[in-house]
Amino acid sequence: MSKNSKKIKEELFFPKNKDLKDCSTNASKYFSGNRDDLEKEIDKLTDKLSDLQELIFAESNHKILIILQGLDTSGKDGTVKHVFSSTNPQGVRVVSFKPPTEIEKAHDYLWRIHKESPKRGEIVIFNRSHYEDFIVPYVHHFLPPHKLKQRLKDIVNFEKMLSTEGVIIFKFFLHISPTEQAKRILERIDNPAKHWKFSMSDLREREHWKRYIKAYNIALKKSHHPDAPWNIIPADDKRLRDFLISSILVERLSNLNPRPARMDPAVIRKVQREAKLLLKK
Repeated sequence: MSKNSKKIKEELFFPKNKDLKDCSTNASKYFSGNRDDLEKEIDKLTDKLSDLQELIFAESNHKILIILQGLDTSGKDGTVKHVFSSTNPQGVRVVSFKPPTEIEKAHDYLWRIHKESPKRGEIVIFNRSHYEDFIVPYVHHFLPPHKLKQRLKDIVNFEKMLSTEGVIIFKFFLHISPTEQAKRILERIDNPAKHWKFSMSDLREREHWKRYIKAYNIALKKSHHPDAPWNIIPADDKRLRDFLISSILVERLSNLNPRPARMDPAVIRKVQREAKLLLKK
């Protein structure tokens, strides 16, 4: 764990006395080494996260939910790809919520979210989540104020229920600047290999930047609570973003001290005796 872990833990919890627009998108102060040092530290964290994930899966006790939110190009896909690159797919599941299907529309808006929650031993990553059901209607005036207010209450109660049922919740808001977003959108347009990532909606939604920040500011403050705290991740630098998220995950998951069940010593001795007999044949 980096010597900066305490600083990261203390500062990246969402500051309720500040607005999101006042939170920096630059993470340089959280790592003092050079880029080679950063890559080495990320490699260590990646290996540690892989070990922890294997133990959590083998123990089959804890249920882990990781929520990634952020504006377009903020790095949600990149976080999944790089932070969890060494984990075992057998115990990690990624859910990307698209516009609801007709079946999903026939249920309450949290129905499709709830059924994707993690089971024991599983880490589930929400690439976008139930917060979209507040953010998008707020930005585009799809719902009246009283219904938006109720949705936030529903989301908080939903997360408290998950926590009561043993789900450990991580919430990361990937905070990117308008300048960096513009750069990444242009990269998608100019690079044929990234054309699949580009959508005209990226440009249209960018016109609502201030309203998105306002919506997130409301949502993050109202839904930041001890059972499911928000971490604001400065995301202009992709590798520093990965470092910060990995640091937070490793520290908190380590505190769970996951330990797989062990066989009774008498059973082990019996198995050893029978194995030796079988191997002699």
